[in-house]
Amino acid sequence: MAAADDQGRVPSVMHVRGPDRLAEEVFRQVLELCAELSPTVQALPPSAALVEVKGALRYHGTGARRLGEVLRVRTLSRLGIDVRVGIGPTITVAATASGQIDAPGGVLAVDPYKVADWLGPLPVEALHGIGPKQAAALREYGVHSVGLLAAVPPATVQRLLGGTAGRLAADRARGIDPRPVAPRALPASASVRHSFVQHTLDGAVVRGALLDLVVQLGLQLRQRGQAARGLALTLRFAGGTAWEKTRRLPEASAHEDDLRTLAYRLIDAAGLQRGRLTGLALKAVDLVDADQVAEQISLDQAREDRLTAEAVSDRIRTKFGPGAIGPAATFRRAS
Repeated sequence: MAAADDQGRVPSVMHVRGPDRLAEEVFRQVLELCAELSPTVQALPPSAALVEVKGALRYHGTGARRLGEVLRVRTLSRLGIDVRVGIGPTITVAATASGQIDAPGGVLAVDPYKVADWLGPLPVEALHGIGPKQAAALREYGVHSVGLLAAVPPATVQRLLGGTAGRLAADRARGIDPRPVAPRALPASASVRHSFVQHTLDGAVVRGALLDLVVQLGLQLRQRGQAARGLALTLRFAGGTAWEKTRRLPEASAHEDDLRTLAYRLIDAAGLQRGRLTGLALKAVDLVDADQVAEQISLDQAREDRLTAEAVSDRIRTKFGPGAIGPAATFRRAS
């Protein structure tokens, strides 16, 4: 369990650094992977991002360091790139931590109780937010480490670096940084995947796996506060071939009821007969803010009941974890 400091904070801010020359499309995919862990993602183009995972720790049932390791494994396995993940109680600490990781990648978590001890020995230019000119000015004054910067009276630092810059540097050297992670530029798509342990021809097994993906995808969208205008289904077959098809939803939605109907139409369109499947992926495309979607009151009481059950299921999964309710229970009334 993550330790909290005297202010009740936990090391829950992740600063993710990708390779320096990261293609825009790959950067967008990194943001998507970050959003799979938490809906609070702040893009820092061209190759970095902030992720606030405090609200997601209970949902995932693990600590921030473990989530950082999961993110690193996913970027390696899905995108073929490595990332450096710094974790701390503030943006400054997390970003400084990620900067201390040698390329190509790794995870470094700073205990909130030991922020001062960890920052202290670092060279002053290692503190996130200190530029080369500021570092040179501080070194000229004899301030070579972050610990020495923290010991200098804030008024003196302000005289050296200027009013605002000096105040910020003095605060951040002491681990003080009240800035929140501000969600920005959420991915334009969301995807979930399933790999079969053995090649399968069983239509019931494939449909069950697809239903599970629908539940995962719907929950992910609702946690982000987004809705999809379409779905894309990708089927991967033994031998390396793939089939992909995209269809639009009648109305943008994040409800499992709507996503399931379209997902089943997509799998039916594939006309599976003797193809041996190795995996499938379901992607929500053309995402919009859920607040922009007009909610129509349905005259279908069964649908209204399912939407009510969906909201209850979301609260249970958020409190007890994603496996607390299986897809079979979610759609029992729909069958």
